[in-house]
Amino acid sequence: MRFIPTTTNIGLLALASCAWAQTPTSNVPGATSPHLNADQSVTFSLKAPNAKGAEVAGGDGLGKGPFPMKRDSDGVWNVTIPHPVPGFHYYWFVLDGVSVNDPGSRTYFGYGKETSGIEIPEKGVTYYEAGDVPHGQVRMNWYKSKTTGAWRRCYVYTPPGYDRNTKQRYPVLILQHGAGEDETGWTEQGRINFILDNLIAQGKAKPMIVAMDRGYATRPGAAPFTFGRGTTEQTIREAFSAFEDVVLDDLIPMVDARYRTIADRDHRAMAGLSMGGMQTLFIALHHLDKFSYIGSFSGPIF
Repeated sequence: MRFIPTTTNIGLLALASCAWAQTPTSNVPGATSPHLNADQSVTFSLKAPNAKGAEVAGGDGLGKGPFPMKRDSDGVWNVTIPHPVPGFHYYWFVLDGVSVNDPGSRTYFGYGKETSGIEIPEKGVTYYEAGDVPHGQVRMNWYKSKTTGAWRRCYVYTPPGYDRNTKQRYPVLILQHGAGEDETGWTEQGRINFILDNLIAQGKAKPMIVAMDRGYATRPGAAPFTFGRGTTEQTIREAFSAFEDVVLDDLIPMVDARYRTIADRDHRAMAGLSMGGMQTLFIALHHLDKFSYIGSFSGPIF
């Protein structure tokens, strides 16, 4: 899997592939901007006739921004960015100093809010596409957390044939997102379901269940945790401790109860990107009786 960094180091992997000189699959239906050009550049346009200035800002994968836009006689602001890095990138417009999402783009949860995103295809690469293979399912699960006293949402991938092979049990991967993102990231931005479908069909991965939960937890009465100025190792440890209890006391029991898992250490893994990788090391290395496989992608280490 490939990871594309953003300005906050929370970018996710993979996007749907498409030929150049067309509309990105991340656009809303009918939107012609952003546009992928034949020379592998990308053009952004926005009609804002009353604006005095406009820019495109976002992740470093688009290049060193922000990118000033030029206004044409019809009040449409345009800029073309040459050779952005293939991958998924968050971006937004800045109109007269105010950040706004692109009405032509779908939004994805990143930077702690709904944010525009663009998929830049990588030529000749298809492992993250919806292929002509058997497909698994991504299921939404709500459960009441004993740790936080609140309802939580977890997305669970079940492999192809899960509903048909009712006696088969599966290993489990707990997969965590980066800071500023949530439990939707690995499927919406990352295409993890298509990646696994293709790998399983090729015999390169064993069928497995993947649980993707929101990587934030607050005990009753405690202040919510966010990364930012003033964050210390102690505050991170306290916040991760609450999420650690969610994983051990809420998430694992819920997944084992609702799905046909092989509920033992030898068939349980945890992995994550950036903050999720940091949480993986913090939790799994402290509980080697629960996990036998650990993966940390760009995860900081205490």
